[in-house]
Amino acid sequence: MQTEIARGETPTVATPPIAEGSRPTANVRGQAPDVFGNIFIGIAGMIGAGKSTLAEALGKHLGIDTYYEPVKDNEYLADFYRDTAHYSFAMQVYLLNRRFQQHQEIIWRGRSAVQDRTIYEDSIFAKMLAKTGLMDERDYRTYVDLFRNMSNFMCKPSVIIYLDVSPEGSAERIRARSRDVEAQIPLSYLEALKEGYDEFIASISKVIPVIRVDYERFATAEEMAEVIRREYMDASFLRQVTRFDPAR
Repeated sequence: MQTEIARGETPTVATPPIAEGSRPTANVRGQAPDVFGNIFIGIAGMIGAGKSTLAEALGKHLGIDTYYEPVKDNEYLADFYRDTAHYSFAMQVYLLNRRFQQHQEIIWRGRSAVQDRTIYEDSIFAKMLAKTGLMDERDYRTYVDLFRNMSNFMCKPSVIIYLDVSPEGSAERIRARSRDVEAQIPLSYLEALKEGYDEFIASISKVIPVIRVDYERFATAEEMAEVIRREYMDASFLRQVTRFDPAR
């Protein structure tokens, strides 16, 4: 089930060591998230869609841990954008490993949290790279098998917020934030990525509740918290399907 909104709508286990670069930001409690119980919010969206901005705002507003995508310490990032075909598999395995570590930390800590990019989205990039010839088909099969094996140990987020932005909007956002490694991303890459996101949302919404947000009508943290509360409490979010297949 996907919910589309516009502005104005209203067992204990040992904690693993924290991975470098993925330490959560503990926020001072704002609006207590007691109505949610223990909630794990994942934010999804294209490059530059505003995931980190919303994650930070929600974390502060709800007073919950905030986890950010590992970017600054990604040792493959510059090489990936310089020679995508050569580094695509290494990049995707690196990200999958880091994201899995972060995802499991959220679960093992047992506290409410918001994450600014979910582990499931890595499969969008891998699939797109394979479809466009930038990843060897053999490497892609290996990646999918690895993802499926990891998924046996993953607990799903309570809800995914999808920030829907066009390829052109993504390109504009990328230019505005001026990260050197992203400067040469072509529009064709973003168009292929958007197609992958559309397929991903259609698939993941059968497993995890999705709230789709039009970026041009971006809601405030307060509005988003209310929408999440309302939709999360909806019994229609119960699912019979328990597994997301990255290859579909």
